[in-house]
This record gives sequence, structure tokens and C-alpha cells, in this order.
Amino acid sequence: MPEENFDEEQEQTEEPKEEEVEQEHVLLYNALLFGQYDMSEVTVSDPGLANYINLTPVYVPHSSGRHASRNFGKTKVNVVERLANQMMRTESFTGKKNKSLKVIEQAFAIMKKKTNKNPVQLLVSAIEHAAPREEITRLQFGGISVPKAVDVSSSRRLDLALRYISQGAVAASHGSTKPISQCLADEITLAANGDMTSSAVSKRDEIERVAMSAR
Repeated sequence: MPEENFDEEQEQTEEPKEEEVEQEHVLLYNALLFGQYDMSEVTVSDPGLANYINLTPVYVPHSSGRHASRNFGKTKVNVVERLANQMMRTESFTGKKNKSLKVIEQAFAIMKKKTNKNPVQLLVSAIEHAAPREEITRLQFGGISVPKAVDVSSSRRLDLALRYISQGAVAASHGSTKPISQCLADEITLAANGDMTSSAVSKRDEIERVAMSAR
């Protein structure tokens, strides 16, 4: 009899755990970025980038580097977190991820107030306009180095687009009275519209122009 009572107690303790797991999955699916922005409604129109832009709903885009040791593990990282990682490549944000995420959250709030659009959708559109499709590599023939135009892989296109956006925002904030969050919001908005005054879009055009001359 005592053994039967023990088994019944064990079964009773296991049932709530399964319900809690189901509730966690539901909460994760309905998670709003920074508690405000729905990522489930964001669409990617560029088919080359669709499989690499991760739009998994999260509250806070901070994975603590759990995918760092895996090959192509960065494809599992949310695109907003990858923008924060690119911000950390600049001098002002080196090793300051929480600061980078705070700047991105403030920039998203500015974009939402100005455009009344989902800022994550604007970020995705900015990436699509800033991602170069062609660049050059150097081929060595004896003692001669010859430039050659090559196609850019989808993963590298995403990396370059995020890098150009973050570097353009940081560069615009230097010597300016505008805060970095305002500069980042302006850079993403201009790039989302394909505006040539955007640092990321102009950088993409420069790379593709050089590659065209090296065909």
C-alpha cells in the first residue's frame, strides 16, 4: 500500500509540469519584443534572406552566446540581437550588450512614433535594401593581383547589411548633438525607404559599382 500511494503522488506531481511546459510554449509564441512589438506579423520579401533572418518571438533578444560554438549557429539568433552584436563591433559599444539593446529599444520607440509602423518590419526592409548582392575578391596570378566580381552568399549579405547600418548610425552620432538612438532610428528608416542618403545604402551601391567594373 505505501508503494501505491507513492506512485500516485508521483503521477500527481508530474501532471502540472507538463501543463507548465505547454504554457511556456504559448507565452513564447505570443512574446512581444521589448513587450511592445509583434514579430509574428513581420514578412521578408527577399527570398535570398528569408531563411537567414530569424524572427523568432522573444521578449528580450539576448541568447547569452549559446549558439557561438555551433557552425552557422548565428542563423538561430534573433535578427534584433544580431544588430546589437554588430553595434558591439564599434568602439563605443565594445562589450556593452545591454547598452546596445537599450539603444535599439529607444530607436524602435522613435521609429514607431514617427512612422506608426512595426520597427522590426522597418529593420527587415532596411536589411533588404542594404544587403549587397555582388562584391569583389582578389585573384593572384604570379605577382599580379586581379580583382574579380563574385556573388555574395545570403549569410554574408545579412552580416554586411547589419554592419553597415550599425556603423552608419555610430558614425552619424560622432560630432552631432543627436543621441545615438536617434541616429540609429534615422539610419534604419532611411535604409528601409532605399534612400541614398542612408550610409548603409550608399555603401552597398559603392560595393556593387566596384564589382560591376571588375566583371
